[in-house]
Amino acid sequence: MRIKLYFLLIIFICFQSFGQKDPLATKDSVAQQAWVENQYNSMSLQERVGQLFMVSIASNQDKASTDKIKNLVKQAGIGGVIFLSGTPVAQAKLTNAYQAESKVPLLIGIDAEWGMAMRLDSTYAFPWNMTLGAIQDSTIVERVGHQIGRHAKRLGININFAPDLDVNNNPRNPIIGNRSFGEDPKNVAQKGIAFLKGLEAAGVLSSGKHFPGHGDTETDSHKALPIIDSFKEELDSIELFPFKKAIENGLSSIMIAHLNVPALESREGHPSTLSKAIVTDLLQKELGFKGLIFTDALNMKAVSQFAPEGEVELQAFLAGNDVLLMPENVDKAKEKMMQAYNSGLITEERLSLSVKKILKAKYKAGLNDYKPVLLGNLYEDLNSVENDVLYEEAIEGAITVAKNNFSLMPIKKLDNKKIAYLHFGDDSGSVFLKSLNKYYKVTEIDAKNISEYKTELANYNLVIIGFHKSNASPWKGYKFSQNELYWLEEISHLRTSNTILTLFTKPYALLDVPNMDAIDGVVVAYQNSAIAQEKAAEVIFGAVGATGKLPVSAHTEFPVGTGVELKSIQRLGYSIPERVGMSTEGLAMVDSMVQQGIDSLMFPGAQVLVARKGKIIYNKSFGKPTYDSQDSITSESIYDLASLTKILSTLPMIMKMEEEGKIELNDTFKDLMPEYASTELKDVTVLKALSHYGRLPSWIAFYLDTLTKDRKPSTEFYRNNPSDAFPYKVADHLYLTRSYKDSIYNRIGRQTLKANRYRYSDVGYYVFKEYIEKTYQRPIDELVDEFFYKPMGLQRTTFNPLKKFQVDEIVPTEEDDYFRYQRIQGYVHDMGAAMQGGVGGHAGLFSTAEDVAKIMQMYLQGGYYGGEQLLNERTVKKFNTCYFCNKNVRRGVGFDKPQLEQKGPTCGCVSRKSFGHSGFTGTYTWADPDAELVYVFLSNRTYPTAANNLLINSALRTRIQQVIYDSIIN
Repeated sequence: MRIKLYFLLIIFICFQSFGQKDPLATKDSVAQQAWVENQYNSMSLQERVGQLFMVSIASNQDKASTDKIKNLVKQAGIGGVIFLSGTPVAQAKLTNAYQAESKVPLLIGIDAEWGMAMRLDSTYAFPWNMTLGAIQDSTIVERVGHQIGRHAKRLGININFAPDLDVNNNPRNPIIGNRSFGEDPKNVAQKGIAFLKGLEAAGVLSSGKHFPGHGDTETDSHKALPIIDSFKEELDSIELFPFKKAIENGLSSIMIAHLNVPALESREGHPSTLSKAIVTDLLQKELGFKGLIFTDALNMKAVSQFAPEGEVELQAFLAGNDVLLMPENVDKAKEKMMQAYNSGLITEERLSLSVKKILKAKYKAGLNDYKPVLLGNLYEDLNSVENDVLYEEAIEGAITVAKNNFSLMPIKKLDNKKIAYLHFGDDSGSVFLKSLNKYYKVTEIDAKNISEYKTELANYNLVIIGFHKSNASPWKGYKFSQNELYWLEEISHLRTSNTILTLFTKPYALLDVPNMDAIDGVVVAYQNSAIAQEKAAEVIFGAVGATGKLPVSAHTEFPVGTGVELKSIQRLGYSIPERVGMSTEGLAMVDSMVQQGIDSLMFPGAQVLVARKGKIIYNKSFGKPTYDSQDSITSESIYDLASLTKILSTLPMIMKMEEEGKIELNDTFKDLMPEYASTELKDVTVLKALSHYGRLPSWIAFYLDTLTKDRKPSTEFYRNNPSDAFPYKVADHLYLTRSYKDSIYNRIGRQTLKANRYRYSDVGYYVFKEYIEKTYQRPIDELVDEFFYKPMGLQRTTFNPLKKFQVDEIVPTEEDDYFRYQRIQGYVHDMGAAMQGGVGGHAGLFSTAEDVAKIMQMYLQGGYYGGEQLLNERTVKKFNTCYFCNKNVRRGVGFDKPQLEQKGPTCGCVSRKSFGHSGFTGTYTWADPDAELVYVFLSNRTYPTAANNLLINSALRTRIQQVIYDSIIN
């Protein structure tokens, strides 16, 4: 007998261990059960029946409607409210009002599959489920679920009717589509589980829908009863699979769909909501689900027409549902329920089962310790920057490269590309085009017919087509027009160009494309949000990689699971501070500091940029080109970089030459220029000159010798018009004699060496420029453009910018009243560089903050950028080394380095590995490998006069640097 009892005990323990856990039970289950029993026992029969009803209201409805719900709370004792459209503040106020009237706290629900924005304005919309279904890292989906849960909790919502666990295996489904994680049951289950875990972790109940599966239909159940005409075996392996897995992982509740499923319900045309065979026998007994069971909305045509008011609710309850959602008439339904109870049709056991489950759910949601919704900062809490960080990560993870012939993406060799963009679809693609242009010049072609397109596109070798459809809701149209399909076919067959099609809508749009053979690249971005457009451009140009896989079959060539993985080629991307561990609020101080600089007359305008971890996260323009200008500085305004030229032009050329064996750091000036063999400069080494430890003079005012006694340009040296003898343009209508070049180098050779200490000097860079040009037999501006700027896609970095840009695109540097006697705009400010035709080794380069940041990022990445190893990592480290720190010389080889003592070129907050440079015109850039940070500050502090030292004296550039470092969170 003892053996038998022991055996039975083992069986019981095993059953308890491996059976379904109660998803509504809390850790303090004893206290929970006591609360449930106390609440249940304190209720009348009317109140107990009232708990079964969850009614709907929109917070933007009139007072009569909202008061009607208040009366139902007070008089009918309803158990819950589901909110529809409205605003968050209005909803919070109604929630507080309704809860205040309710004897038992109300269960507040909402449909927020992709966030509160599914129902409420002024709230956040996260990516749709189909977008999330493309992501391979399910932790991102879990974080989305958690953030939506946090928003719900903040609004006083206890249950979110999500995730949607439908397997969308019918592309023509009119109501599910984008709401599904896809057509693969395993993927739907995986993403659904991740989502519900996120919700539950935020303290909000999850609800899987629409059981037993609404994916394989072409009918909208809001309008009619859809039929799911699948065999039981198919349903079990496809539609039911995600629900079974979600049940195993703690799904709190399930919503029953209004469906006709002949394989599960023998009565013809009988809705699943009213089917005991489906709700009780299948879901509760066979699948062992112990959580809360909701009907779908009982006012939907698929079920509301099946029986009279009140009768539908009764049948739904008898079928096994716990909560009757959105009944058409609560009073009639409640009356029917009471009659059924009194007649014995509904037993006390059956009623108490549902009511106590509802109460358990309320306890799990924290309603045993109910607190009103706080109205203060509600909007801010629901729209925090965390949302954008998460949305961006989700979109990056979702973007899918479905096709990539010839490894066309990411685009690498930019210097031989001519790229056109074509806009298809009925929604905006402006962000996509703007983002593409951050990497290379991309021209939009607008034509009315295919003949015009072919004529225009003959000059391009790459065509990027953006297909943009409305992002307003997941039900918006997604199909190509017939014209667009024809144009796509014709354009993709052009022999002169490759074609990349980028889809900003659901993948099903590709089903209408008859032939994919001639389309070389296909990118699916899923949605047409601004972030999706930005990230698609970044994928195409390699700022980020691509890991997404199609969650549905999109074409015979693209079955479910298709996805070509792309690696990032480490071009700078674009993001927000929090994405890279920085604070938007902290960086906001930079705005006020720069504006204060303008107000204090330090400079008329400026560009400030911060990049971290390979992403530009702050890029703002301030002020005007001049104090009286009508124009504003933009990110495309071109600045004279002054001495930044040294590290952005001459230095990379020297580094390249060192790698090629064309120069060595121990080479001397007599090696570079044999004519200096008998001068005092003969033994100055490249290393010492670049480290500013070569005993060279700081600078030489060559221009002074070319002025008359009254300090005007002498006709001996200058002409108003160019000629073979006077080729060097130093300003408008001012050309320097060719012979003066020899005078410059002769004068350098006559210099005497200064004291053996640190002395910043431009002079060595004249020598380096001459040596570089003689070695390659080409001008340095052409060389650096070919070897660095073009491969990197730098579009606004150049010497002599007036050869490429309009004068109003270039920021002026001075009203010159001592040499050229005119506004210096588009000509280099530095006199010595101007006397070399605008191209100096020490000055002459013009650029924008973005382009400067790209070069600095290249250095941070060990000479690698955009898929090209432009310099060896060893070389960058070699030149970013301080060789004379023991001599109190802080400089690296060309690069400036942090101060050795208290004062110096930085805030004192940077790492020893950091490097950068400043420029006379008010420029500054600094890169820090340890912080993975690039900082660029460009201004024209020399306008209207170079005598203005307010910027220098204020140390504003390094004070901003301190704020940037203070803004690092992690």
